[in-house]
Amino acid sequence: MKTITVQSLAEKFHMEVLAGAGRMDRVITRPRAHRPGLEFVGYFDFFPMERVQVLGRKEVNYLLTLTVEERKLHIGNIVKYHPPCFIVTSGQQEIPYLTLFCDQEGIPLLRTEETTTEFIAKLDSYLVKALAPEISIHGVCVNVSGIGVLLRGKSGIGKSETAHTLIRRGHRFVADDIVVLKKLGPATLLGTHNETTREFLALRSIGLINVVRQYGRRAFQDETRIVLDIELAPWREDALNNELELEPQFTEYLGVKIPHIEVQLQPGRDVAGLIEAAANNWYLKQFGYSAAEEFMQRIENKMQ
Repeated sequence: MKTITVQSLAEKFHMEVLAGAGRMDRVITRPRAHRPGLEFVGYFDFFPMERVQVLGRKEVNYLLTLTVEERKLHIGNIVKYHPPCFIVTSGQQEIPYLTLFCDQEGIPLLRTEETTTEFIAKLDSYLVKALAPEISIHGVCVNVSGIGVLLRGKSGIGKSETAHTLIRRGHRFVADDIVVLKKLGPATLLGTHNETTREFLALRSIGLINVVRQYGRRAFQDETRIVLDIELAPWREDALNNELELEPQFTEYLGVKIPHIEVQLQPGRDVAGLIEAAANNWYLKQFGYSAAEEFMQRIENKMQ
């Protein structure tokens, strides 16, 4: 199970530590934050205690309406579950009672100047990605006209050179050699780099190039949703390569099925152009269009 520490979260969002500074090594294991509104009024049946607890103006203002004894009771009831940390938004100042309880129980209490809605959106996005299951595979990742493509194949077959051609045609480079795949949902797979290889593309006979320095910021992006898995393979004379509509094939990563296409290589083939065509074809299919179906319909109309 992937985890991140409260310390790394505080550094990521530049938050102030108000209490529990000695326990910043506490770990976060679940994505998405929780606002403990119902819990402050005593309803704990579905309390996600393992999540980061965010207190906005509504929660803090409600606590300020209570008597001192009521406040101690309600805060104590939540603190005893020992969530990873509490975060107060909007730079709220009137929270000494929270500071006291968190110090006593060794739970970090953090504060951000950002508003509750904006902060939770950023926090949830970060946690989902940081805690997502992931694997690393050998390949190249590119974004072709907004469509994430994973290029695979044996070493030396031309994956990086094909990516370089796509970059020169205005598409975007994501990762070379090691592609990190993260599962963000049942049908969502994110492709990114491993930080060490960020922006670097290795070309045989040339060596490493920095894509951003050579082609500008627009030639690179940190991550992309993977929707096509394209395998570059040697040309096979006995293979049938002229079907009107190929039988759909899929590759599975982390339980997510991605449409798979094999592109066979031969001198003179415009591999980058074929990848552009495959990406555009996938896009059209999302809107229900099939060139093969239209072609067959034309034939049927002529036969009538």
